[in-house]
Amino acid sequence: MSSVRNRVKTMAEQSSLRQSGAILAAVLRHVSTQMGSGQTTAELDALARKELAALGGTSPFLGYVVDGSQPFPAALCVSVNDEIVHGIPGARELVLGDVVGLDFGVTYEGMITDGAITVVVGGQPNSAVSRLLAATQEALAAGVAQVKAGARVGDISAAIEHRLKRDKLGIIRELSGHGVGDVVHEEPTILNYGRAGTGMRLEAGMSLAIEPMASLGDRHIRIAADGWTIKTSDGSIAAQFEHSVLVTATGCEILTK
Repeated sequence: MSSVRNRVKTMAEQSSLRQSGAILAAVLRHVSTQMGSGQTTAELDALARKELAALGGTSPFLGYVVDGSQPFPAALCVSVNDEIVHGIPGARELVLGDVVGLDFGVTYEGMITDGAITVVVGGQPNSAVSRLLAATQEALAAGVAQVKAGARVGDISAAIEHRLKRDKLGIIRELSGHGVGDVVHEEPTILNYGRAGTGMRLEAGMSLAIEPMASLGDRHIRIAADGWTIKTSDGSIAAQFEHSVLVTATGCEILTK
């Protein structure tokens, strides 16, 4: 995770963050509504890139490097079934019932937002997947509800953990939310488990990306041979939901909805 400090953004930068988030939400809506059986994950990335360019944003993910890794070769992360995050788009064809995570970033006027949704090809999940998606999305809402000036990062983490535990899901511990804005990953690290009242104290004007990740199995992960895709060790289905938010005096503003 980056050691870049999460600073309070200026009013002009906050305006740019709002536009960045609006573009991100529009791209994810566009891709998810166009997604269908027989489509390749590379075609989803192409759709995202075209829509992003039309809306005036650029991609902070394309060419992104972490700790000497190979540059990420796409603008959209597409993670299918047991892939939790960072799936590289390619020739894989989607089939009905696939659980697909779409993770996307946008840079607009120098300000970066990050967001993700998980959707099912054909829109008809089985009961277990429905439970996973509902709980993970509700965990995101629970974490977001803790955000306000003066709150601590641990308040967010504890709320996410509490909701995911209700459904006995595997809570992914090695992956986390983070600050966002000047770069893709800023301080603080926002774990999806933790203790309320601990961690960095939030200030109005900070921007955060909150992203619960969970599986229908256990919490353990492995990295695929491509060096980027992170999968569940037991092959269980995973989900991710993410919003970028702007901290305010009394709560927060969701930027990516």
